[in-house]
Amino acid sequence: MEEYVIIIEKAGDNYAAMVPDLPGCIGAADSIEELEELMREAVEFHIEGMRLHGEVVPPPSTCVSKVRVVS
Repeated sequence: MEEYVIIIEKAGDNYAAMVPDLPGCIGAADSIEELEELMREAVEFHIEGMRLHGEVVPPPSTCVSKVRVVS
């Protein structure tokens, strides 16, 4: 099982997400919980489509880290 990073942003009244390792794999939902489930399905669908078209599926390579800043 692979784990792909999703980037979630607040987008007005909802949330949007993208997968850095899978360009074009995006989604939006009303809550983060809903978006995480949607993106799990979107990643699976995206990878399935890539395989059907004979494309190479890139392995996950994006890392996530946070930095604390003093303002």
